Amino acid sequence: MSLGDLIAICLALPETEETTPFGPDTLVLKLCGKMFAASGIDDFPVRVNLKCDPDKALELRDQYESVQPGYHMNKKHWNTVLLDGSVPEELVHEMILESYKLVVSSLKKVDKERILAKLED
Repeated sequence: MSLGDLIAICLALPETEETTPFGPDTLVLKLCGKMFAASGIDDFPVRVNLKCDPDKALELRDQYESVQPGYHMNKKHWNTVLLDGSVPEELVHEMILESYKLVVSSLKKVDKERILAKLED
């Protein structure tokens, strides 16, 4: 999966914005100002940090060598995924959506309801 593919998948989710708050080398994808994905712009193969349920994070790390504790992140809640083809693309999509939904669940009720309605469309 390329960086362009990753960006397209993330930007297809409602109200996602592309930012570079840590400088021009790190792309951060946010929802309502909260990060759900981050990737180095020049990384090859692409690496992405994604939020994850703590139990699921451990399970994925045990199952896939290319899923590691989140680099420069809270390792309980974040995984770094090397997008080298060793993790099925469908699973990567699921991981991105899970990260997004974890951020949705932390939003104010009005924002959460609006975004969930858009996701259902």
